[in-house]
Amino acid sequence: MSTVTVTAFIEARDVDVWRLLTDLSARADWLSAVGAVEVLTTGALAAGTAWRETRVRPGGDEQSEEFLVVEAVAPHRLVLSSRGAGVDYRIAWTLRTVERRRRGCTQVTVEQEAVPTAPYGRVLALILGGLAARAVEGALRRDLADLTRAVTPASSAEAA
Repeated sequence: MSTVTVTAFIEARDVDVWRLLTDLSARADWLSAVGAVEVLTTGALAAGTAWRETRVRPGGDEQSEEFLVVEAVAPHRLVLSSRGAGVDYRIAWTLRTVERRRRGCTQVTVEQEAVPTAPYGRVLALILGGLAARAVEGALRRDLADLTRAVTPASSAEAA
């Protein structure tokens, strides 16, 4: 099993970050690597909600993954699972209000665990573990940067 954890501080309230993070209809609009999202269940986002997401990988090829909400505790914790080829993934988003520079902001931590489910998954983890972890870390950092830009457009415009 390998785990990658990335944290960012977003100058926005946790409820605003949560609202965007859990709005599946807007997901492809703010995640730069996501080309399309197809919601597979009905109703509000909760445990059991499922969707298929198509991401554009470096090099231009596309990869679709299905995600299932395992836990949703607004506005603090969202846990997802995704089955891969020989590996199952668990992605936990944790939001925590903190004071930073005398202003409230949200600390967002994303943790992705990869658990091999087939013998070849274990072999690949041994051979490519470090490389895969760096790729996952880069993807998680990009997703957090996208979330930050989307939830704080005024501060992003001022910084530009």
